[in-house]
Amino acid sequence: MTNNSIQRVAVIGTGLIGASWATVFLARGLDVIAYDVALNAEAALREAIDRHWPAMRHLGLANGASTDRLKFCSSVEQAVEEAQFVQESGPERLDFKHAIFAAMDAASQASVVLASSSSTIRVTEFQDVCSHPERVVLGHPFNPPHIIPLVEVIGGQRTSQTAIDTAMAFYAACGKHPIRLRREIRGHIANRLQAALWQEAFHLVESGVATVADIDAAIAHGPGLRWALLGPFLNLHLSGGQGGMTHFLSHLGPAIEAMWRDLGKVSLTPECKAAVVTGVNEQLAGRDLPATIQDRDRLLIELLRAKDASVLS
Repeated sequence: MTNNSIQRVAVIGTGLIGASWATVFLARGLDVIAYDVALNAEAALREAIDRHWPAMRHLGLANGASTDRLKFCSSVEQAVEEAQFVQESGPERLDFKHAIFAAMDAASQASVVLASSSSTIRVTEFQDVCSHPERVVLGHPFNPPHIIPLVEVIGGQRTSQTAIDTAMAFYAACGKHPIRLRREIRGHIANRLQAALWQEAFHLVESGVATVADIDAAIAHGPGLRWALLGPFLNLHLSGGQGGMTHFLSHLGPAIEAMWRDLGKVSLTPECKAAVVTGVNEQLAGRDLPATIQDRDRLLIELLRAKDASVLS
């Protein structure tokens, strides 16, 4: 199945991530068939899409884009039976993945790619419940998926190259920036990089080096600004001046290794969690949380537009 023939997408699981995916697909002019077992799921989904739709207008709607192209079904089987691509975004539980992928596999056409938004569970761990495991892939987005372009794509041990290629092309056509992992690893790429940063951030709080607010500021007003434009390796290269990465590694490599050896080990003890929660609440005191989210999304959209118009895109 070529990417151009995909016009009907099933979204299975319509919580935070699934609702964003549904918004993305509708904004690209596709028909979306959705299913979620939760009570009042349809009303919550339509409310979320309406909330996200202004951002889609700012990013640019495709011809035919309309929230009227959403259909909510009463069963997973009904949702996938005529779908040409399936995006699952259910709970991060292996027992759920086994049950839902077995049901989707049995009810959908054998050529249809079944993609999971799983953050930590590998495709190999659940694709064998399917009669056609070769069409099961990971399509992991980054929150909020209706704005952030990144999608991590990888197959399991039994996934076909055709399924990978179809997923990569489909996500690209939806305006995303898909990247392909060469082998499975728990947490994929972006979440593992985040986890490394979070480990040290929690350690710095636990050891009393800095407050939660100052640690957030250290990223938001420092390297985070550069990371939004270029990744860690290109930023290191630019930090090396005329000598680039070669000079940087020879000049500061030993110091970096010394910091690696000194990075903290931390556990999420009740005390550590309480300190972080208190610090976050102190930062948010007096702020309107919905307004903060709106401002974040507005600035993300402006940044994406600026990047699209630059050599950094």
